[in-house]
This record gives sequence, structure tokens and C-alpha cells, in this order.
Amino acid sequence: LALPRAEAGEASAQTLIAEIYSKGLGVAQNSERAAGWYQLAAKNGDLLATFELGMLYQDGVGVTQDRKRAAELFTEAADKGYIPAKYNLALLHVEGIYADPSLITAASLMKEAAEAELPEAQYDYGSMLIEGAGVAPNATEGARYIGLAAEQNLLAAQIDYATLLYLGQGIARDLEGAVTWYQRAAEGGNPVAQNRLAKLVAVGEGTTLDLETAAMWRALARRQGLSDPSLDRLLVSIPADALAKAEERARFWPSTPPSVETIATIPTTPKVYGPPLPAPTDMENAPSRVVLPSGGETEATPENAVPSAPADAAPPAADTPDAAQNP
Repeated sequence: LALPRAEAGEASAQTLIAEIYSKGLGVAQNSERAAGWYQLAAKNGDLLATFELGMLYQDGVGVTQDRKRAAELFTEAADKGYIPAKYNLALLHVEGIYADPSLITAASLMKEAAEAELPEAQYDYGSMLIEGAGVAPNATEGARYIGLAAEQNLLAAQIDYATLLYLGQGIARDLEGAVTWYQRAAEGGNPVAQNRLAKLVAVGEGTTLDLETAAMWRALARRQGLSDPSLDRLLVSIPADALAKAEERARFWPSTPPSVETIATIPTTPKVYGPPLPAPTDMENAPSRVVLPSGGETEATPENAVPSAPADAAPPAADTPDAAQNP
């Protein structure tokens, strides 16, 4: 149904076809064809297509990498009010290579995206407020924005918000609240949160002391490569049976260890693709591969819409190798 409308020039239908190719929804994934359809939809004024085409240029997926062109597309979509484009453009202003280096401009764009409830922007803008980057320092507002991002399940924000609660930075000190947020991030699989939660549980700070549970969280963090010799020395002193139970709980986490071992065979089915969708009919305006002049940047690009974590203000003793601090 979307294809006839797309071929008739309907921008939203063209974007839908691009999404189908980009994600491989019922067809073989084809980033080049996705780029072609995104380009056609962008020419017809679709802001989502403009933004997504910018992301393809930024990462060099389906097109020759050209971060300058990506910045132009982000600017075009941002000027028309597209929130994710404002966020990505803010990051480029922070980087200062493919957009004018300006923390003030970045903070302004970040605030707009944060007020539109984009969690990554809430987290980054909160961090800018705490650090006074491009904006007057305001720890209280910074903590509030980071808390909003934490509520939207952004793991990095949950960890930082827990740390702010632990320290009482920009917000009233709340050890139980810190435990709650570390646990939410730990249950999301983050090793830093798992390790910090283990420390608090191991000493009964903000929660009931439980060495077995602490050892379980520590085991989960250790399996992801997080080193903490001091915590390991503390937990190795617990009874051997409790340590064995902790390791077993970690092995089956997040499920409960079964009382009787069972082996389940999970059937697999081959991926079946539907018939391929045709390329755009107007190949001059919507090529299946967008080719740019040579000379595009080859350096690694930032992860899509994932903010870089700010310096983690935390209690003494650093988790390694991630250089974040711990309670």
C-alpha cells in the first residue's frame, strides 16, 4: 500500500519504504536503497527522512561518509523544529569540527531538546548545568534534569542520579534513594551500577547488609570486566557456601536458579524475506546509492544519539577500567 503512494511522491510513504529497507522489515536489509528513499523523502520535506539521512551520512552507512553533509541535514531539520536533529546538532557544536565550536549554542539547542523530553538531551543538559558548560552553573537544575532522564530509563542518567543522591549534590542526600537508582541501573545490566550497588549492600549503607547479595552483584560486574580489588578482598571473607550461592545466583541472573537442572531446546526458524521492493522509479532524483565527492572524513563517528557521559562526580574509590567513581 505504501509503495504506490511513495512512487506518486508522498513523502511520508517514501520515508516508510526507507525505514523498511533500513531495518530489514520483511525484506533483505539494504542501506543503500534506504538512503535513496530517505533522500527522495527529504527533498519532499519529510523531517524524519532529513534527520535519518543525516545519520547515514554521519556514520557512512549506505552512503559515502560525509559529516559536513550530516551537519547540514541536521541543521535543516533542527531549524524546522525536529527535536532529535537539535540534539545531534548540539553535539556537533560541542565537538566544534563540522559545526561552529560553541558551548553556548550547544547548551541552547540541548535545552530545547531537553524541554521536549528527549532523555539523552535531559541528561546532557543536566550535566552541562552542573559543569557550567555553555551555561551558568546550577547544580539543583542539573540534578533535576538528570533525574528526569533517569525516570525515562537512561542508564547513564540513573547511575549519575544515584551518585548525586549519595553525595547530596544539587539535591538532598538520600542513601536509600541512591540504592534504589543504582539497583535500577544494575538490573538494566550496567556493570558500574552493579559494582556500586554491591559496595552499598556489602556495608549496609542505605539498605540492609547482605554479603551474599553483594557478592552476586559483584560477580555480575566482574564478568563484564570491571575490576575492584578492594571489594573482592572484602567479599572473599564471606562463608564459602554463601559465596557459592552468590555465584549461582549470578550465573542464572536475572532468573532464579532452578531447583532441578533442566535443559530446554529452543527451536530456531530461518529468516524468511518477502519479495524485494523496487527501487524508486525516478532514479535521477532517488538513486539506490547516494554517491558523494571523494574526501569524506574517515575518522570514527560518535554513537547515534548517545551522549558522552560527563565526568562522574562520585564518592572516593574508582571502579576500573571505566574510570567512574563509586560509593
